[in-house]
Amino acid sequence: MTPTRRRSDNEPALGARRLRRAYDDLVALGPLSVRIEPGELVALVGANGAGKTTLLAIAAGLVEPSEGTLDICGEAAGSLPARALASFVPDTPVFYQDLSLNEHLEYIARMHGAEGWASRASELLEQLGLAQWGDKLPSQFSRGMRQKASLAMGFIRPFSLLLADEPFDGLDPPSRSVLVELLRSASASGAAVIVSTHRAEVADLSDRCIALHEGELVYDGPPDRSVIAGHLPPQEDALPAVDQP
Repeated sequence: MTPTRRRSDNEPALGARRLRRAYDDLVALGPLSVRIEPGELVALVGANGAGKTTLLAIAAGLVEPSEGTLDICGEAAGSLPARALASFVPDTPVFYQDLSLNEHLEYIARMHGAEGWASRASELLEQLGLAQWGDKLPSQFSRGMRQKASLAMGFIRPFSLLLADEPFDGLDPPSRSVLVELLRSASASGAAVIVSTHRAEVADLSDRCIALHEGELVYDGPPDRSVIAGHLPPQEDALPAVDQP
């Protein structure tokens, strides 16, 4: 996977300046200022309601900020150039119910000008254990299969920034291991990767951790379970141990 060519080497993959999102009297996020560089693999951690999904939704162009700005490689979030640069994997997969999985992958790949998409699609489906399900409709999928299909849709296209919202949830251990490989490969290719999670162990595969609590930045630094664990709920099903590269 080759990330989208960035417009300027001086721009961060994601740059937020005094970003804030409020719903009436409820402040869901901010004010937040943060800069994420190409090639960084960032764990965005926090309990439910911390503001993780709000930040990713603004970056993906699905929600407008109340105040401040957020740019993707120098382009305003929500603009067509920014949408072309960022791939978003939502926490709840979204499908066209009358298209097969293969048709979803072809549609997304062609829309974003992905080269060699057919072989890439076959590779992704094989990795994710969906090779026999490409011609099926998403309505026939289990929750875990829908999550894996959403991942394939996120990785089939070129991007400079990957936004993955709770991507490990709903996956079995082998699929989680595959996802770790995909995330690391994207980062190694030069794309910035932001993985939102309420799992402290995701920090083990990251270069950097950003922790949010009630919409505010409470930690930004090296991966450190002891630092971030206080901002997360206890977990019963941990990820498999992650070998450091």
